[in-house]
Amino acid sequence: MCGIAGWVDFSGDLTHERDTLLAMVRTMERRGPDDEGLWLSPHAALGHRRLSVIDLEGSRQPMAAAAGGESAVLTYSGEVYNYQELRAELRSLGQEFRTAGDTEAVLRGFLARGADAVTRLDGIFAFALWDVHREELLLVRDRMGVKPLYYSPTPTGVVFGSEPKALLAHPAVGREVDGDGLRDILSVAKNPGRAVLRGMYEVPPGCMLRVGRGGSTLHRYWRLEVQDHPDDLPATVERVRGLLEDVVARQLRADVPLCTLLSGGLDSSTLTAFAAWSAQAGGADPVRSFAVRSEPSANDDHVYARLLADHAGSRHTEVLVDTAGLLDPGLRADVLSAYDLPLAKGDEHASLLLLFEAVKRHSTVALSGECGDEVFGGYRWQRNPDAVHSGTFPWVHSGRHRHRGLDRLLSADLLAGLDLAAYEQDSHAAAVAEIDTGSLADRQEARFREVTYLALTRHAQVLFDRKDRLSMAHGLEVRVPFAAHELVEYTFNIPWALKSFDGREKSLLRAAGRGLLPEAVSARVKTPYPSVVDEGYDDGLRKQLAEAVCAGDAPVVPYLDGDLVKDVLRRGSAGLPEELSRAALETVLQLDAWLAEFRVRVAL
Repeated sequence: MCGIAGWVDFSGDLTHERDTLLAMVRTMERRGPDDEGLWLSPHAALGHRRLSVIDLEGSRQPMAAAAGGESAVLTYSGEVYNYQELRAELRSLGQEFRTAGDTEAVLRGFLARGADAVTRLDGIFAFALWDVHREELLLVRDRMGVKPLYYSPTPTGVVFGSEPKALLAHPAVGREVDGDGLRDILSVAKNPGRAVLRGMYEVPPGCMLRVGRGGSTLHRYWRLEVQDHPDDLPATVERVRGLLEDVVARQLRADVPLCTLLSGGLDSSTLTAFAAWSAQAGGADPVRSFAVRSEPSANDDHVYARLLADHAGSRHTEVLVDTAGLLDPGLRADVLSAYDLPLAKGDEHASLLLLFEAVKRHSTVALSGECGDEVFGGYRWQRNPDAVHSGTFPWVHSGRHRHRGLDRLLSADLLAGLDLAAYEQDSHAAAVAEIDTGSLADRQEARFREVTYLALTRHAQVLFDRKDRLSMAHGLEVRVPFAAHELVEYTFNIPWALKSFDGREKSLLRAAGRGLLPEAVSARVKTPYPSVVDEGYDDGLRKQLAEAVCAGDAPVVPYLDGDLVKDVLRRGSAGLPEELSRAALETVLQLDAWLAEFRVRVAL
């Protein structure tokens, strides 16, 4: 993976804007620690930070294709797993290659096939391609939205980058958050295409944005659609197993050390087992695996991770995290700097950042189990009738208690103006309207299909963002085999009765991995990523919030409940209500830090 940045301006001469482009690119040094490149022309400026994974000595970017002069220039982040097959096809069409990597396969694919070339890419990617002759920019994002791509329109073009911080380094991009942005921060209803800052957007998953002199147009090149499922149970299990074998084998391609992130749960254990089997079958070295272990421990994940590692023969490493250290201000600042946005799960994100720092010492690429629950139905809220039929996002309905006390912290006037309940309901209605389940006679099945769609297009986005930002902050590329589009397309239309044929969560995945996993691992019930169990952590959060209020200059204070602020000024942390949840405390503290560190102005 890499970091990309740049902009298009049809009214100026960008050849004089090297310093601005360089400033944008260098905000993402940690995404791409291995190389840096700039390309400037009168109306387009493209920049790149490289994390070298394939074709280490070649494939420098931005990459220009010459055909009687430069005809197209590409700055690209991601991995296209079928690049070797694409290169063979493109050679047969007359394309000549100067490098050995996937970047040039993307570039020459567009030269040979135009924008339709994106439909032939199998991978995770976000890239910008400038057509020199047409003076048109294409911003393209992978089908599932695993890799990020932000943009801000300007009166005369567009500014873009892999992360908000890259755009914020450009003088034309503002630092305001409005009501919609605050709604995104304070709710858990992810809306594809929206970014929190006013005037900033994301290219939605499965879409490309064309930017030319006449304006911009957004085109969707891929979407999930409801179709009949033709296979019976045995054929379905066999097909899922075959897809997993193929997907994992292709995602093991790399010219750098590779590993798996092994939590001990079903998803990561299955991926590690398939990876170990594929490596052994291909005569490669045993796969490395890494697990995080916290002290004190919230569960027995590490025990099952060891069991799977011994069974599969992976070279296993445990990364020990001291939960008391997760409150360290420097570590929390690093998380915010990596993520660019405030978070409600500070302990989880901090421990992940520490895990990735340790993994990067040994590996540059890691396979991770994100999206397994979305694909195979592993969450409790996917099987809870009250949540499924709640009229909103099931995870919102099931997770409200985790945000207990947020309404005690924030101003009543602010919350009334934001009306988060209406925002979540409207977001849910808009999401459901994207999918047509009218062909399904069974309305119960139709709702389960909607819930799966919501999980894949909304819930998974939060997980992808988390894994991308925190891993790339240490120059670690994380691949997510369960998000492979062919696996997602096939499993999406499997009836819920087949997905849970034995009455358990992720029945199909257990069946597909039969024989590869120890029975104790295969039979495990899902456990969430471990949160800190040390009571001192919550006390530390309360103390930090009280200190921020008492300091007098915290930017979040005007948006807190006035009576609460008075109590805290008189009594310190004792003035905070006892029933405040960890998520509520984390959200307010992170919002305060974000407003201060990123110099964001609230515009309501």
